[in-house]
Amino acid sequence: MKKKLVVLSGAGVSAESGISTFRDSDGLWENYNVMEVASIEGWYQNPELVIDFYNQRRTQLANVEPNDAHKLIAELEQYFDVTVITQNVDDLHERSGSTQIIHLHGELTKVCSDDRKKHVEDIGYETFAFGDLAPDGQLLRPFIVWFGEDVPLIHQAAEIVAQADIIIVIGTSLNVYPAAGLLYSAKRDAQIYVIDPKEVQPISRQVHFIKEKATVGMKQLLSEPGFL
Repeated sequence: MKKKLVVLSGAGVSAESGISTFRDSDGLWENYNVMEVASIEGWYQNPELVIDFYNQRRTQLANVEPNDAHKLIAELEQYFDVTVITQNVDDLHERSGSTQIIHLHGELTKVCSDDRKKHVEDIGYETFAFGDLAPDGQLLRPFIVWFGEDVPLIHQAAEIVAQADIIIVIGTSLNVYPAAGLLYSAKRDAQIYVIDPKEVQPISRQVHFIKEKATVGMKQLLSEPGFL
């Protein structure tokens, strides 16, 4: 039976594909204030701006490709029972071949009803306009979990982490909750690897740090004796 491996991925994985992050830019994301375009308050205050922002991100996503980190994570399925739990809203894990993915913060290629995120629809890389309606007559909105909203898949993610024999934390600073708390669900004897080029906040567990960007770090991890 294959060991269970969980990948906790964040923005640093997709950054090498050319997708901008906001964690290194003083709260700006593509020159927008994060709270204007990634919070429920921002949606209520200016939904047209929010829709335009995510239309632009969707168009950008159509023009980038998975990088070696995404591909190597997908290749882990040859050796382990892998689940990717990602904070990223892009589809690069899917496009690289990973088959079990939990998107904690939603999916950029989908829209939903403004009423409790019902009627989820995959629109790929197409745009939509403010005023477009879902089948229930509610406004369409991006299928994104914004600041100020519950993270509905966090409990499922915690249950999966609790079963993991191996955990790889990659491209995330472990600062954004509730995702940052997932490691507390890990078994005492789980092997934990953290791949990130920057200092990551102290973790009250014994972990193996690889201080590299995602692509280099994944290659280094897979080459370590006894990992595969």
